[in-house]
Amino acid sequence: MLYRKLGKTGEKVSILGYGCMRLPTLEGAPEKIDEKKAIELLRYAIDHGINYVDSAYSYHGGMGEIFLGKALSDGYRKKVLLATKLSCKRVNCKEDMDRFLNEQLEKLRTDCIDFYLLHAVKKSYWEKMKKFGVIDFLDRARAAGKIRYTGFSFHDEPDVFKEVIDAYPWDLCQIQFNYLDENFQAGIEGLKYAAEKGLAVVIMEPLRGGNLAKVPEEAGKVWDRANIKRTPAEWAFRYLWNYPEISVVLSGMSEMVHLKENLRFAEEGQPNSLSADEKSLIFEVSEIYRSRIKVNCTNCKYCMPCPMGVNIPRNLSYLNDVFMLDDVENAKFQYGVLLLPEEKAGNCVECGKCEDVCPQNIKIREMLKEVRENFE
Repeated sequence: MLYRKLGKTGEKVSILGYGCMRLPTLEGAPEKIDEKKAIELLRYAIDHGINYVDSAYSYHGGMGEIFLGKALSDGYRKKVLLATKLSCKRVNCKEDMDRFLNEQLEKLRTDCIDFYLLHAVKKSYWEKMKKFGVIDFLDRARAAGKIRYTGFSFHDEPDVFKEVIDAYPWDLCQIQFNYLDENFQAGIEGLKYAAEKGLAVVIMEPLRGGNLAKVPEEAGKVWDRANIKRTPAEWAFRYLWNYPEISVVLSGMSEMVHLKENLRFAEEGQPNSLSADEKSLIFEVSEIYRSRIKVNCTNCKYCMPCPMGVNIPRNLSYLNDVFMLDDVENAKFQYGVLLLPEEKAGNCVECGKCEDVCPQNIKIREMLKEVRENFE
């Protein structure tokens, strides 16, 4: 296992982190974690060098942290840096923040959480959390020894990302990033900005919900041209580890075969280790995916704001995911979780104002109907 410095914290972390959002379950029910299998996986990972474990209040219907408290018993808590998140969505008053933190400490069976993150920050959540005094809360929690480092996970646009970073001396941020998401949400612009500010960067969704591990046939032919043969999943991980600004890449490993495979990948994930030819192949594969895009939206936002509050560019991006990745279920999940109710396509009243100003001449009303048919 290779390790990197975690930003200004000085901590040394495994370049592969264990994400606990997709633990193995029983009967297909998220809250019914297969504890025997999940404990075996997690402890195997720790025994083989993984020392960064990530969870959140909401994972597995609120059962994720309870499981993790049990899994990290028998001395395993001391072997890892534990990260979990405060649910911005569930905070409805100032007192909720302390209540949730104390509850999480109890669930996790620990006196101190190493990395405490605000979960899924976007503009509306950030404004709410500021109103409730989140900065004072974080300072108090840290002074009380309940948390060691602060951070946030993020799902919005780069300007919001920069605003949040500049508002507080965070230790780390967690962003969605992979070779298809260079210009999505925080993107490469946010990655560079965070690193310049001294924040550690933790990556989620390295395989885009597993989709980059099963590439289209034409993309497979591109990988076949490489001098060093790698699986599609390994190419995706190596793309990320090539960035020296990235400290940890999270993976939600629910099968032992995937865990062992990822541990093997992590043995060679040095920064700046990909050749120019290899980076060119990755770009070629990304272009194959993009050629499958249905809606030629450039995210210019000329269509915004919508009079009804619909987040038009984001809706169109989820529709593109269906055609680009051939994965309706994952796009539907993101659509359901990451968009506010008023931002969804179902609120469109077909006034046509967006189409009047769209420089790409997209038939937005027609496309939003298709979003509704796919996701609602």
